[in-house]
Amino acid sequence: MAGSAPQGRTERRGSGELESEILAALWATERALTPADIQAEIGGGLAYNTVHTILKRLYDKGLVLRDADGRRGAYRPLKNAAELTAEAMHKALDRGPDPIATLRQFVTRLDAEQEKALRALLDDRAA
Repeated sequence: MAGSAPQGRTERRGSGELESEILAALWATERALTPADIQAEIGGGLAYNTVHTILKRLYDKGLVLRDADGRRGAYRPLKNAAELTAEAMHKALDRGPDPIATLRQFVTRLDAEQEKALRALLDDRAA
């Protein structure tokens, strides 16, 4: 089949996708994880060195911390998923020429539950 990985090989993932998968593995637990822990969690034939390289990139970006509690080479996330996503949303708003238009577009795509939650948050903030 065209475009699929040969048998016995895994599909190649981009760096951003691997970063997201590694962060998801870290967010799924309360403890720091070693590259080997993450490699086992993610699976898919990912090489240990690849996991270690992505963790170093995440560390250099300030997204993970190395555990200083004695587990050599263990990592944990600096921010939770909601914090990281909110930060990305703020950066996106700051980059655009018209943040109000961007917000308008964002809000028009919310489903009913998300809209209700947003209204409640804004009402709480105004109170």
